[in-house]
Amino acid sequence: MKKSQDLHVLEVIPLIPPAQLKDEMPATETANETVVESRQVIKRMLRGKDDRMLAIVGPCSIHDEKAAFEYAERLAELRQELIDRLFIVMRVYFEKPRTTIGWKGLIYDPHLDGSGDMVFGLRQGRRIMLKINDMNLPTGIEFLDPIVPQYLDDLVSWAAIGARTTESQTHREMSSGLSMPFGYKNTTDGNMQVAVDAMCSARAPHNFLGVSQYGQSAIIKTTGNVWGHLIMRGGTQGSNYDEESVRRAMEILEKHQLPNHIMIDCSHANSSKDFRRQEIVLQDVIRQRAAGNASLFGFMLESNLHEGNQKLADDPSQLHYGVSITDSCISWETTERILRDAWQKLENICK
Repeated sequence: MKKSQDLHVLEVIPLIPPAQLKDEMPATETANETVVESRQVIKRMLRGKDDRMLAIVGPCSIHDEKAAFEYAERLAELRQELIDRLFIVMRVYFEKPRTTIGWKGLIYDPHLDGSGDMVFGLRQGRRIMLKINDMNLPTGIEFLDPIVPQYLDDLVSWAAIGARTTESQTHREMSSGLSMPFGYKNTTDGNMQVAVDAMCSARAPHNFLGVSQYGQSAIIKTTGNVWGHLIMRGGTQGSNYDEESVRRAMEILEKHQLPNHIMIDCSHANSSKDFRRQEIVLQDVIRQRAAGNASLFGFMLESNLHEGNQKLADDPSQLHYGVSITDSCISWETTERILRDAWQKLENICK
């Protein structure tokens, strides 16, 4: 009989079960409290019971453990200073969706050499999230592969579905069963309706194929996740953080009887892919919020120790410390300055 399967598969490598990794690297009491308490705060925001703004701030992607911890230490300190008006969650992204090809993130290629040591990547990712949560700093993440949440979900306070996957049934089903509040980005062409459809889908119960905590193929039955919100990140036609775009988004949410909660991604198409313009976007978002639009409950910033980005070359040891290897980021100095400025301008709406 002629072979008819695995014709393009080089190797199948067994993966550590999620439960085993969590047993090896359990959440500490501090980390658990950070996650549980921050999820409750974000849920209060989504109910309109907390008038602070949610700020998802951090590197476009994590590729260097040492730099991630240095950034987290600085952000944790700033977070405590601004916490009465801004509820800061660190962006800790380990998976990067690629339009064509490129580095897919720490979980998939932790050694930055194409070796695909995903067992090491999952361990390293969990170690990073544990330490950051132990700093009393909540973490936010974009889930791309539907298996990954089983390894990290207990350490995540907020999560997102990206612009390239918000139309995916698999990701809508996945988010319907996860335990944290979720953001749904408009598609890369700027379509907000697709993200709203994703929210509607994820609020409903689902039955789908997945992986259990013990690594077994399983049928997953979910209750639905009502803690969703829209993320506006612009599109091929331009930005969508302006008042008119926000108004249209509110109308779509109202039409579908969804809560009017909108987060603005200050990067990507909203900044015309110029990292320096994130400050301009944030200023306008804060202006709209201070003017009385409570629907704008949060924002996202791509930020790192140093500004800009760099290409991942053949020798990872030559990379500049604290500089993104994916999208360009603003520097820590700029981050600190514009967050303090936002905090000052929110004085009259946060009591």
